[in-house]
Amino acid sequence: MKPASAIPPQPSHRRTISRCDEMVASSGGGLIWGPPSLSGVTFTSCYIYSPRAGGWLAKASRELCDRVKSSDPLWLPHYAGFVYRSSLWDRHLAALFAPDGVLVPVPGSNCTGPSPWAALRLAVALSEVGFALHIWTGLRRRYAVTKSATAGSARRPTVYQHYDSFSALPPANPVHRIVLIDDVITKGRTLLAAAARLRSELPFADIRCFALIRTTGFVREIKHLEEPCHGVVRWAGGDARREP
Repeated sequence: MKPASAIPPQPSHRRTISRCDEMVASSGGGLIWGPPSLSGVTFTSCYIYSPRAGGWLAKASRELCDRVKSSDPLWLPHYAGFVYRSSLWDRHLAALFAPDGVLVPVPGSNCTGPSPWAALRLAVALSEVGFALHIWTGLRRRYAVTKSATAGSARRPTVYQHYDSFSALPPANPVHRIVLIDDVITKGRTLLAAAARLRSELPFADIRCFALIRTTGFVREIKHLEEPCHGVVRWAGGDARREP
């Protein structure tokens, strides 16, 4: 893959990031899990990724995923620029990244520390290429969970495990509309749990999700890398269900 010749638009405003350096102490055990505090959450993605399909496009999708997860300093602004340019014709993307939104990066699988993680770097890139939105790091990971990308399906964290590992700090200023930012969406467990945790702290906020990359199912090949999608992650049958 070669980078597009178009230069991503430059931001017209400086971004701001609210950092939450203090860690929240564990609330202890004893939690009894039921359905999350919301039945579903909408999401938008712009690229697709296939971990098993054949062909050069599938291989390119795996390279794309690796670059995003490693926060490649050359490629990440390029991918963020595609999102911004897509928002100029996609009204759903434009509404998602409207000026009243606050970007909240979803923590990685490790306990949240002082170092930036992949979703935070993605949020910064999205803000800097043109969206110029405020970034709030109020969603934290209290303790580490198994990394889904390297675990078998039976060992991947459940929605409850993600939910319990998250904490949400009270924002310094009122937050009315949140856009959760993550690098990849597979089943949607992480995003659903993150949205539920934020809903417990901000019950009246409008919470939506953006994942740069959407994992495909078991397919033989893929025909596109750039494929904007608007869907929903629902709580169904005791688990997250992504549509599409």
